[in-house]
This record gives sequence, structure tokens and C-alpha cells, in this order.
Amino acid sequence: MPDFTESDLTFMRRAMALALSATGLTSPNPLVGCVIVAQGEVVGSGFHPRAGEPHAEVFALREAGDRARDADLYVTLEPCNHQGRTPPCTKAIIKAGIRRVFIGTLDPNPEVAGRGADFLKAAGITVETGLLEEKCRQLNEFWNKFITTKRPFVTLKSAASLDGRIATRSGHSQWITNEKSRNYVHQLRAAHDAILIGIGTLLKDNPRLTARLPGEILRNPYRIIVDSMLRTPLDFKIFGSDGRDRVLLATRMHPEDKLAPYRKLVKDILILPSNDLGQLDLEELMKILAQRGISSVLIEGGSEINGSALDNRIIDKICFFYAPILVGGRGSLGMISGEGVNSIDQAVTITDISIRNFDDDICVEGYLSNRVDGNTSNLQS
Repeated sequence: MPDFTESDLTFMRRAMALALSATGLTSPNPLVGCVIVAQGEVVGSGFHPRAGEPHAEVFALREAGDRARDADLYVTLEPCNHQGRTPPCTKAIIKAGIRRVFIGTLDPNPEVAGRGADFLKAAGITVETGLLEEKCRQLNEFWNKFITTKRPFVTLKSAASLDGRIATRSGHSQWITNEKSRNYVHQLRAAHDAILIGIGTLLKDNPRLTARLPGEILRNPYRIIVDSMLRTPLDFKIFGSDGRDRVLLATRMHPEDKLAPYRKLVKDILILPSNDLGQLDLEELMKILAQRGISSVLIEGGSEINGSALDNRIIDKICFFYAPILVGGRGSLGMISGEGVNSIDQAVTITDISIRNFDDDICVEGYLSNRVDGNTSNLQS
């Protein structure tokens, strides 16, 4: 590992900040930021704004112009060396006369996977890899899983009292957490490609499941309803004005006359196999979603769908909010039901835990021990 300078770290952090400015907009592509530096001065910068548009390196090279010759280029993800929707970035870097390239992390995409860096080295460019590597890797934790497994990255979000209850014995749950926590949830919604909800929570809360943040929201996530018995009311808020474009209904096989009213409201109906209890196969659902280019899913369901997700081992990350209240009650709901495990030694381990406060609320984030990418850091610097 080379000895990076404080200036190197500063420029890569700037590239990371640029990449994050497109959060929620680039899927199914990764987030990438790039900075070009000549004699200690930033002469060009850019980020990848969305799939199909030029990559971060191209924007930075355009801004730098002739000043890119003999300059240093800092990029969060390895430049591509293959023809996709856009030309290879490696050739643009070579043509511009860049002297050194600093790469945060190599691209796990099998079509790249080190070949971009090797191509630059073969052209006589000095290439240094691993600059803020762990932070750059987590920047694209959605992409890393999606491109290597052809499955979306799944975050389970839940909100509970300190004694782990998500609703009282009467079913009342709004609002357990405070406004700052709820605003962070909207940030999570905007960052993910899709929000998944079970029929129980849908019937109880009648949510819109849109990302409501200050300023213009350029894209609302897909809303996925898991409803094996087709109990979803046709006039619920989730369909909204963009239902035909942004709502997917996951269910089991039903007669066409029962499905027909929903076909008018949703983008598509996904027919899934179910078990003896009528529960849908969520692993098969993740496979179908990935085939549609959905690289990340935020589960915002209740106890049953949370339990089904855990039993199906589709969860990569948890984001649990705890409010400073106690609910109690034999009939009150816990965060996760489902089949669960028989003994404590079978319990799923949560690793790389981070804790933050939203006023009096506590937010616990962590990764399930069976996640794919093995990332062990967070983005805070």
C-alpha cells in the first residue's frame, strides 16, 4: 500500500462528496466522483449523474481541458475499460495526457475487475489503488452486491420503543419516532431504488411511501406491495398519480378477473410461488427485481414481512430506530416475527454497528454477518 499524503486524502474525499451528490439517481450504475489536480489546484471535477450519461471522468476531463495534461486524476471507482452505453473512460484519460491516477477501489464488475487499471498502467500512467478504499467501497455497497450476485442490496428499516415494540396492543404506532428520525427515513427512501411493504402494514397505515425531502425530488422509488391474497384496496394512497409507473404488486397466482383491476393501477404484477402458509418467496422476488435493474430495496414493513425477510435471508443491513419510550403489553407487536431460530447460537449476528442520535431517538445501523461484500467501514471521515 503506497503512502498517501494528506492532499491525496483531501482530493479523494472531494471526489467522494461529488459521487454522493447523485445518491439515488444512478442505478443500476454505481456512484462515482472524480477530481483532476494540476500543481495542487483542482482544475476539473465531475460525477456520474445517471445511467446512460457520461461517467465522472469525462465530466472532469471536459472541465480541465488542456490543463489535464500531466495532471493527477482522483476517482472513487476504477475507470471502465469496456464499451457500454458510453465509451471507455480509460481511453479518454490516456488521450488527455493524465500523469497519475489515484483509484479509491477496483470495480467488482466482472467486465472491469482490474482491467481498467491495468490498461492505464500499460499506457505508461502511474496508477495508485486503495486510497480511502473501504470508504469508497461502502459508497457503492448497493452496486457491489448487485453486480456480483445479481440480487439487490436489502436494508431492513424498523422503528420501535426501547422495549422493542413497533405498535401497542391495539395496533397504534404513529408516531413512535420523532421528526428528525422520520426525515432520515425519507433520505433512505430517496437513496434506494424500491420500498417494499407487506399487506398488513399497508392496510393499517395506508402510506404513500414517497420520498418527501426539501427541494425537488427527481425520482421516487418503486413501491412494492407484497400481498398474496390480493387484499390491497384499489383506492389507497400508494397508487398516487404515478402508480402506473412506480408501483409493483407481488402476489401468487390468481384468476385473471381478480388481477384485472390491479393491472390498471400498477406497472406490473409479479406472480411468485408461495409456501404452505401462503407466504410469498421473497428470494425469488429479489431475483425478479434484479432482472428489472432494481439494485436496492428498503423494507418498511411490519413484524410479519420483517420476519419473512429474515427467514429468507435476503437482508444485508438493518436500520433500527429506538424511541425513549416503553410500551409493554402481551399483545403488542415486536420488530420481527416469522419462524426465527430454535437456539441463540443460531441467531444472525450483526456486525460493523454504528449508532447515531436524532435528538432523543437512537438509530442503530449494522450489517448481517452473511452479507456479500464484506465491507467493514462507514462513510464518516
